[in-house]
Amino acid sequence: MKSEPDEFSIDDLIKAENSTVHWDGIRNYQARNFMRDEMQPGDGVLFYHSRAKPLAVVGTMNVASEPYPDPTQFDPDSKYFDPKSTKENPRWMLVDVQFTARFDPPVTREQIKETAGLEDMMLIKKGSRLSIQPVTEQEWNIVHELAGRDPI
Repeated sequence: MKSEPDEFSIDDLIKAENSTVHWDGIRNYQARNFMRDEMQPGDGVLFYHSRAKPLAVVGTMNVASEPYPDPTQFDPDSKYFDPKSTKENPRWMLVDVQFTARFDPPVTREQIKETAGLEDMMLIKKGSRLSIQPVTEQEWNIVHELAGRDPI
């Protein structure tokens, strides 16, 4: 899961109550489908800072809930409001995530690009800008190895 640190950073996640937040505002159907259809409570998630220097995986989170409707889609005062979405037929879903680890130092995009076994990682594919992307078990393990941490 990607976030711009000036919008929401790993430090913001750590400071949240129980280090847990709902991951709202996803307005891309493919990213929504990954979250809605593929993520399950207990799944590990890489936290990636986008539009940052350096671009990097800065830590990990766990999925802390089943998917449920994103309440911001119903709020006319929210920048994520969707007038075509209804409570009976919501378009946008979210999951709660909980902080599990910080990578210090972070695993940079350049490290990922240069590491054998990560050449097919969606994160570094040209044109892949989704804020939520699948990660294989092998990719998860290699990123943890680069971070000097045991996979959780």
